[in-house]
Amino acid sequence: MRIALLVIAGLALAGYVVVAFVLPQMAGAEASEAAQALIAGTSSAQHQVAAAAQKAGKLAGSGNGIKLAARNGDKFGELKWLVDPSGTIHGWNDKNAIEIALTPTLQAGKVDWACRGFPISAMPANCGGH
Repeated sequence: MRIALLVIAGLALAGYVVVAFVLPQMAGAEASEAAQALIAGTSSAQHQVAAAAQKAGKLAGSGNGIKLAARNGDKFGELKWLVDPSGTIHGWNDKNAIEIALTPTLQAGKVDWACRGFPISAMPANCGGH
């Protein structure tokens, strides 16, 4: 009887460890990979916004007409992006509950990008993460 209780207690402890530590780390790693994919998916829009802003000499209107098609994959689910008229690129992934925003600034004819995302724990350092 004691051995059976010890086995049950051991199994319960092992289950707790998996639920409390292993699963969150796996989910965190997947969210981090999804954030990287979301950021990487903005590359073509960044180039288009930069070209339009440099040509016009201003950011206003640099995002007009720029569209990024959503990507659907087995690993991350659907990745979506939206470019607003000011050139800011918004991205999100519902499956991993992550969002990013890449905001352009134009100085001396050169476009620089600031990236911020949520949750911070899933973001790489270049997007406000750790």
